[in-house]
Amino acid sequence: MSEQDRYIPGVPCWADTIQADPRAAVAFYGDLFGWEFEDVMPPDSPLRYFVARMPGGDVAAVGSPPEAAPMPAAWRTYVWVTDADETAGKVRAAGGRVLAEPRDVPGHGRMAVFADPAGAAFCVWQAGEHRGAAVVNEPGSVNFNDLHTRDVDDARAFYGAVFGWETLDMGGGFAWALPGYGDFLEQRRPGLREGMAEMGAPPRFEDVVATVVPIPDDQPEMPSHWGITFAVDDADAIAARAAELGGQVVVAPFDAPWVRMTIIADPQGATFTATKFVPENKDLAQSSSAATGA
Repeated sequence: MSEQDRYIPGVPCWADTIQADPRAAVAFYGDLFGWEFEDVMPPDSPLRYFVARMPGGDVAAVGSPPEAAPMPAAWRTYVWVTDADETAGKVRAAGGRVLAEPRDVPGHGRMAVFADPAGAAFCVWQAGEHRGAAVVNEPGSVNFNDLHTRDVDDARAFYGAVFGWETLDMGGGFAWALPGYGDFLEQRRPGLREGMAEMGAPPRFEDVVATVVPIPDDQPEMPSHWGITFAVDDADAIAARAAELGGQVVVAPFDAPWVRMTIIADPQGATFTATKFVPENKDLAQSSSAATGA
């Protein structure tokens, strides 16, 4: 691992969305978040992969599906691993499925696609030259990766076995914590723990790598899945602009603990959450199940 790496094994490190019309998606997200894109695929390739950038580096990507394997538009979460093949073995042993065997992405790294026992798909990334997102937790970048599931206990057993994650009760919700991640962050940013404590963050929040969103019984059609949350400067303005660009506001902006948030579907149907950090909201009662839609 490079001294400059922002990730350790078990931490979500990248996100992309696969879209039938990737150029249309590039136009939507470029306008919405101010991203600039570079197609990193060879000109003669039938596939496209547009890496999105902000000042500071790579943020996420928009790709096209393989012609032989069309898929609905969705955002995908990638977790940093040391060995994708070894992780595939752990997934199988824990009751998950290997949807796409580990394969090389020439010049960039090695990836695989898995599903947990409830069917939520996720990717892993064994880094080569591509070291994951360089910009996170800033407006227009990934803020959280979110597992939406009906069975937190089963998810705890699976992700604990595969990545060593533990669940933290956040008071009305859960988060995934990776023991030792806070130590890594404190080493990179001395004083981080003290700052979180002064802000009133829950204990061990520095170890949090993702969130868990229980799917309520009144949403029987909602499958287990991984979602994505982007940080924004203004949740209301982002929702309004998304609608102007042809997207759909699935859940109108509302206040929740620590944030003001909205859930949006892009014009091709990929959903995501957008949140503005609002420290004054930290003591709000946990919102209803509106946040489960992404």
